[in-house]
Amino acid sequence: MKAQRDGSAARLRARAEQGLYRAILSLRSEAECERFFADLCTPAEIEALVDRWAVVKYLEDGLPYRKIHELTGVTVTTIGRVARFLVAGNGGYQTALKRLSPL
Repeated sequence: MKAQRDGSAARLRARAEQGLYRAILSLRSEAECERFFADLCTPAEIEALVDRWAVVKYLEDGLPYRKIHELTGVTVTTIGRVARFLVAGNGGYQTALKRLSPL
C-alpha cells in the first residue's frame, strides 16, 4: 500500500513540476517573469538563482574561480558546481547561453 501511495505522490509531483514549467513558458516579458518569480520565490532564492546565472557568464568568459568569487561573493564550491553542470549537466545552461548570444 505504501508503494502505491509513493507512486501516486511521485506522479502528482511530476505533474506539478510540469505545470510549473508550462507556467514559466507562458510568460511573455521580462516584467512578467520578474513578477512571477517575485511571487514564487523568496528574495534569497531569487538571489541564489541570479548568482548562479552570473557565474555561468563569468565561466563562459574564462574567469578563474577566485576572480568570480571576488566579483560575486558566490562561494568557490557553488562556482565549481555551476562549472560542472555547465560542462556535463543537462544542457540547460548551454541552451540558454546559445539562445541569448548575439547572432
